[in-house]
Amino acid sequence: MQKFMIADASDVVRKVGRRILSELDFVVTEAASAEETLSRCKVDMPDYMVVDSAMPGALDLISSIRALDDGKAVKIYYCVIEADLRKLMAGKRAGATDFLLKPFDRKILTAVFGKRSVAAA
Repeated sequence: MQKFMIADASDVVRKVGRRILSELDFVVTEAASAEETLSRCKVDMPDYMVVDSAMPGALDLISSIRALDDGKAVKIYYCVIEADLRKLMAGKRAGATDFLLKPFDRKILTAVFGKRSVAAA
């Protein structure tokens, strides 16, 4: 099973995301802050991550993960509320792989990650 981490300050977002992604056969972990996320990644790097753009330190977090030895392989999705070009470019410069619009739901997460979990099995 592939590992997935949700880095978001919102308990509700993490809970919903965890439930949906677990049903897609990911092993899901959560973190409520940039510091907690980085600490967990140093111990066990996920294959995929969602990082909330509104979380304090989100861009530094992405850069810090990319600087880790095994951080270059993780696919990081920078989660934004709107398609703000400045935010998208800042996320890309920090090292985000792609973007995800928030709020996400089962349909969106299944469309983006459903085939990835099956392909890895």
